[in-house]
Amino acid sequence: MVEQGHGTGEFFSHQALFYRDDASYLAGTVPFILDGLARREPVAVAVPPVRLRQIDDALGSARDRVRLLDMVEIGRNPGRLIPAVLHAFADEHDGRVRVIGEPVWPGRSEEEYAACVQHEAMVNLSFEGRDATFLCPYDVATLSDSVVADAEATHSGLVDTAGARPSPAYAPEAAYERYNLPLSAPDDAFSVPFDLETLSKARHVATEFAQRAGFEGDRLHDVALAVGEVCANSVEHGGGAGVLAVWPQRDGIVCEVTDRGQPTDRLAGRKPATAYQTGGRGLLLVNQVADLVRTHVGPEGLTTQIYLRP
Repeated sequence: MVEQGHGTGEFFSHQALFYRDDASYLAGTVPFILDGLARREPVAVAVPPVRLRQIDDALGSARDRVRLLDMVEIGRNPGRLIPAVLHAFADEHDGRVRVIGEPVWPGRSEEEYAACVQHEAMVNLSFEGRDATFLCPYDVATLSDSVVADAEATHSGLVDTAGARPSPAYAPEAAYERYNLPLSAPDDAFSVPFDLETLSKARHVATEFAQRAGFEGDRLHDVALAVGEVCANSVEHGGGAGVLAVWPQRDGIVCEVTDRGQPTDRLAGRKPATAYQTGGRGLLLVNQVADLVRTHVGPEGLTTQIYLRP
């Protein structure tokens, strides 16, 4: 199914694998892995647990040469995948690497799915010119036609039982913008304005709300860190002030920060920090501790929603 030599002689390759059942899944992934190993390319696989077990069983003794990762755990916040998984793996090695990543599966919430599409779109920008081959499986038997269309827009190559081909619908920038969706707090959310002088008050409001929702220990510290970093970013880059809103959401809380900022760097919070970097780590840290981060940039400014579970 996958062209075994695809990626040789070029830089970055980002393909979507369309599968319908277990057989087509393994036929698309296992040869891709084995071909990479035969070329002495480091290989990582980040997929949901059921698929991870299938690949592990199919690889046999070769499994010891492949990094196997649970996507449900490491990818619950798609915003952390580029720096903490993809770049982390690629930066460990000299030369070309191969990665199978399946961030989209049935059961993802609407909020999570929107973040997944933007993640897939930003992979192309983040790895432009890098020596890497990425393959992203999509279960077309259960996912909707609109999900398949988004995959075609965010991947330059498509693979199915008929073989590999360029995507005629490839338009990652348009896909990213399509999910730059307006965000708003519910009417009963507790909100508080803040500026430079009242940053600590905003953090206190968030942590007190989280504590009442069952957060404690390190996780309570994560709430303070995430809210503090986003609010500080509002003060520095969003007009000097903002509004924090907090409310309960399913099994956790949501902290929303709005300001007048107009950020243009779509990779903010997705770039790996360098050893000599003195700033710009805030949003990266937020992505590491949050269960989901959603943003919207519009004429009135920036809205950031941080989903956190105890």
